[in-house]
Amino acid sequence: MTQESLTYRDAGVDIDAGDALVERIKPLARRTQRPGVLAGIGGFGALFEVPAGYRQPVLVSGTDGVGTKLRLAFELQRHTTIGIDLVAMSVNDILVQGAEPLFFLDYFACGKLDVATAAAVVGGIARGCELAGCALIGGETAEMPGMYPEGEYDLAGFAVGVVEKSAIIDGSTIVAGDVLIGLPSSGAHSNGYSLLRRIIARTQADLTAPFAGDTTLADAILAPTRIYVRPVQALLRALPVKGLAHITGGGLTGNVPRILPPTVRAEIAQSAWRRPALFDWLQRAGGVAEGEMHRVFNCGIGMVVVVAPTDVAQALQLLRDAGEAALVIGGIEPRADGDAATVVR
Repeated sequence: MTQESLTYRDAGVDIDAGDALVERIKPLARRTQRPGVLAGIGGFGALFEVPAGYRQPVLVSGTDGVGTKLRLAFELQRHTTIGIDLVAMSVNDILVQGAEPLFFLDYFACGKLDVATAAAVVGGIARGCELAGCALIGGETAEMPGMYPEGEYDLAGFAVGVVEKSAIIDGSTIVAGDVLIGLPSSGAHSNGYSLLRRIIARTQADLTAPFAGDTTLADAILAPTRIYVRPVQALLRALPVKGLAHITGGGLTGNVPRILPPTVRAEIAQSAWRRPALFDWLQRAGGVAEGEMHRVFNCGIGMVVVVAPTDVAQALQLLRDAGEAALVIGGIEPRADGDAATVVR
């Protein structure tokens, strides 16, 4: 007895859908093109030429995902901005070492490819690349039947940037007396969502109900991560920045210490900024202690800049001119044995 001839589609993989997605992605990627791209979407490997003008160029790379924020995107069927989160998490990380993001690659994995959903996600990735000034140069779409539940997918992103070796920012010049400038976040960004989702589940919160102004709780929790590349790059071109910290998992108390020499500590005044309503709701609804809030969430500050006191006024003006509501949030002090590296009071 002759067995029926099987196809890849019979096994759950639709090559035609994958090809259709590539065609929809190409114009999105073209919008992000910048000098240096030699070959992008469609080839086996993407090619990028290191920009001219560097004497000792150092490549800086970063990779990340968006964590369990994805589960809320699935539940709420909101896929257009999660790609911005993906780009932001990597480009902000390489930015803090002084790097200019050059290009970005994504990895999209699912059980069954829905072209419309995937295109919406990649559209967000392309938008994030535009905001960061980097090229969406390539990626991978993997359709793997049986690996993911229907309607779900996973994301990973990879960014590469460049910095002059002499201009690498590593925090080594930070001394007591330096000043901390905070750049506001747009919300929880892409961190702390396992706790955030636990609070939502425990309180059975209505995500569609009005929350703050014209927004809903869903709007607040899915607000895309801010991309700080352009304003911070403008600052780096104008004056010496001693340190930069991207406030991701670990919050202020976990991320600021990563850039501090062992001889100093950071004192941050919580009263220096108005905490967004989302964090007040999370603390109240979840009964979360103050210290835990600052260990898990950014609490309204997405990037911290360290400058000398003589550069504070100019730094604030430059950042504000670039659209940032920058403000002084604390300072650097000598650190004694037993002192915490960063304290939020």
